[in-house]
Amino acid sequence: MTDAEKLGQPLNTLAFCWRIERRDGVTIGLTSHDRDLVIGGLTHRAAPGMTPSAVRAGIGLDGEDSDVAGALSSDAIREADLMAGRWDGAALELRLTQWEEPGALWLLLARGEIGAVARKGGAFTAELLGAAAVLNGPVAPSTSPDCRARLGDGACRVDMAARRKIVTVSGVEDGEVAMVDESGGGLVAGDYAFGTLRWLSGANAGLTQAVVDNGADKVVLADPPAFAVAAGTLALLTQGCDRQLATCAARFGNARNFRGEPYLPGMDLLTRYPGA
Repeated sequence: MTDAEKLGQPLNTLAFCWRIERRDGVTIGLTSHDRDLVIGGLTHRAAPGMTPSAVRAGIGLDGEDSDVAGALSSDAIREADLMAGRWDGAALELRLTQWEEPGALWLLLARGEIGAVARKGGAFTAELLGAAAVLNGPVAPSTSPDCRARLGDGACRVDMAARRKIVTVSGVEDGEVAMVDESGGGLVAGDYAFGTLRWLSGANAGLTQAVVDNGADKVVLADPPAFAVAAGTLALLTQGCDRQLATCAARFGNARNFRGEPYLPGMDLLTRYPGA
């Protein structure tokens, strides 16, 4: 029996199901039914407060984005995790099933990633960005004096294998993180500026933060960690780049892949150089 035939029956026992996969690999299932449903090996926890907005499908691109609203709960979607950004960019699927025969009807209603998240009282709303969202980006990149690539990506091509370190955190004060390099050597001052620190253990596990600067045994983060950090917590440090041509050539030997136009005159020509 096709999905259309099942939906055409006089009586249906329908429930919405969500599969949400965070960037750190954590996956949860939620359902609007009042009991848990196991579908495809994933338990969809009962979350009657979860409701989707109207979902439209067609041959055009209109209506691709939608919204989902739900209640905050301690074991599924916590307020602290939302505020810490754990759910930013998470992949989400919204499907329709029959709770009497979970999975027999498995109709895809929407697919995308979570965009802006808003919280009000004990509830939240999340924007679901559809596939058409990528068309909102520019067709061609704008020119810029700084490099537009990220260090180590497909445009940059710098090998990052030796530019990452696992460190043990010994203490955190505001945005300064004191640490010990697990490889036995210290950090080269400035190498991790504009890089990232990814927490591997502890309450912040899975979260990634921007690094402003670093010394031989500490780094300065752009923002303090979302949760308390205990001594002995492990973190992964990844080097950064200030996106300048001189740095690209001298430090990385990668000027041929520089994705910027440092010598192209622009609207800021008179303010780019001191005394101009």
